[in-house]
Order: sequence, then C-alpha cells, then structure tokens
Amino acid sequence: MTRDILVRGVAAIVLSFLGYGAAAAADQFPFDQEFLLDAAPMRPGKRMPILLVEPNGSAKIDLWCKSVPARVEISDMTMKIELGPLPEGLPEMLSAGQCTPERMQADQDLLMVLAQVTGWQRQNEGIILLGPSPLKFRPSDH
Repeated sequence: MTRDILVRGVAAIVLSFLGYGAAAAADQFPFDQEFLLDAAPMRPGKRMPILLVEPNGSAKIDLWCKSVPARVEISDMTMKIELGPLPEGLPEMLSAGQCTPERMQADQDLLMVLAQVTGWQRQNEGIILLGPSPLKFRPSDH
C-alpha cells in the first residue's frame, strides 16, 4: 500500500513537470516562423504584411508596399520593436498595384502601430502584438 502511494506520488510529480514544460513551450515566442497580418487584402495588389523574427532578435517586416528591417526585444510576454528606416525607393520586384498611394500610407500607419507594441501573446497558432492598436498575425501558408 505504501509503495502504491509512493509510485502514484512520483508519477504525479513527473506528470506535473511534463505539463509545466508543455505550458512553458507554448508561451515561448515562435521564432523563425513567418506570420501574416490577419487583415483584409488591399486590392489590386496581392501582397500582405508579413513578420519574421529570428532568435537573435533580427526581424524582417514586409509591409503593404515595402519591407523594413527591425530589432525585436522579447522578454517573457513583453516586446519592443525598433524599426529600421523605410526605404526611399520602390521594391525591385514590383507587382501591379503593390505601391499605390493608399498602400504607401498603410505602410506608414502600420509602422506607427508596430513602434507602439509593448507585448505579445499566443492565440491558437497565431500571435497578437499588444499595444494601443493590437495586431493579429496568423502563420503564413507559404
């Protein structure tokens, strides 16, 4: 009887550690994964904003028209994004409708929101960047 209690106790401790490890892994930022902004497309172009953060904090952010480098600091659930400069020229590989005046203004607006991000959280397979205007991203399928 005492042996059964001891075995059950050890099993409960092992299972609790396994559960904690799975929960901790779920709270880790998903580095090296492309995330697509969960927003309605801006026609006529097909390009959508994409966020990719590497484990060393380097990031690439594809906006509606252009792309910018960034430095991302993540500590637990807090996040700070330091954006690189928006390129002056248009992208080399320009698709039809990619850089309309509306899209270029949307780039500026998105940069302003990204600069105000203070945290992040998981939502199913995606992430939400938290700040005055939360941004929802879902995993890219390409």
